Amino acid sequence: MLSRVSLADGPDFSVAAVRCAGHRHGWSPPEPAGRHQVVLVRSGRFRLRSEGRDALADPTAGYLQVPGDVASFAHPAGGDVCTAVTFSPALWRSVAGDDRRRPASAPVYLDGRLQLAHRRLLRAAPDAAFGMAEQLVGLLDGLLRVPGSPAPHRVGTRALADDAREALLADHPEAGGLIPLARLLGVSPSHLSRVFQRETGTSLTRYRNRIRVTRALDRIEQGAGHLAGIAADLGFADQAHLCRAVRAELGRTPTEVRRLLGA
Repeated sequence: MLSRVSLADGPDFSVAAVRCAGHRHGWSPPEPAGRHQVVLVRSGRFRLRSEGRDALADPTAGYLQVPGDVASFAHPAGGDVCTAVTFSPALWRSVAGDDRRRPASAPVYLDGRLQLAHRRLLRAAPDAAFGMAEQLVGLLDGLLRVPGSPAPHRVGTRALADDAREALLADHPEAGGLIPLARLLGVSPSHLSRVFQRETGTSLTRYRNRIRVTRALDRIEQGAGHLAGIAADLGFADQAHLCRAVRAELGRTPTEVRRLLGA
């Protein structure tokens, strides 16, 4: 079941919070895209299939769509909350360029800085004409030009990278290290490491840290006051380790993040 709440609606762009409740292990009927849009996951995760390619969407990876793209969706992990941003063709072209250069429902990967920009975009909703527009253009520009962008899709390799991401996101018992994770996925550790870097633009080590920093962001935004408690809950060695990881991933200290998010 889908619910949609409009956060901003104008001639150049619109922003909506979309919530999907419930499980769907099978694929939905094909859903055509009618406008240029980017979909970013706020919480949860799901799968999408377009032109025979499967992809995993979660807070570290969203996707772009242009008119004519068709995708099916599955929610084996449960519900999710997303931000759907639609653009006028003129605004899209000014930032994203030629649609023909991108595969259908193309994935985009978010590092910590872009995840923080996503959250700041949502908090700028009351000032759609300037504050939100400024955040939005900066976010989209970062999504399309983030350093270390993944290589073009190769058959089978995206599926392997997505399976590794799924295991890490689900805290699978075998996802505590490269070697057991590779054993779980039935590949050599070196192959998994190379494929993951090539497909996502980042290493498994950095991606695992990104997940933990994402969860720390949730806690900070929700008003959690004790960084030591957050660090312990998320598996960091101590509060200092958490602070170093947040600064490395976001370019901000936890205190600065708390101020930016008004938490």
